[in-house]
Amino acid sequence: MLALTRKKGESIIINDNIEVIVLGVQGEQVKLGIVAPKSIPVHRKEIYEQIQSENLEATQNLNVNAVKNLESSQKINVDAVKKLIKDTPQP
Repeated sequence: MLALTRKKGESIIINDNIEVIVLGVQGEQVKLGIVAPKSIPVHRKEIYEQIQSENLEATQNLNVNAVKNLESSQKINVDAVKKLIKDTPQP
């Protein structure tokens, strides 16, 4: 971990395209401003962890019947394929 000391109005740059600015300090609270491309998600850690937890829960609660229906809709009619092969002239 890199630990830095910054004062109000000072900033750090991450990867040439993210700037973290110290906007203010009040007691034990530090107000930060973050300038980053819109394509980079920026979350407080507790929100990020909540998103990850909800995503994991969603994947674990997949509707098994929906998955089975998807599988059955993708099955190939083997008899139709065999007939097609049989009816195709061989060189």
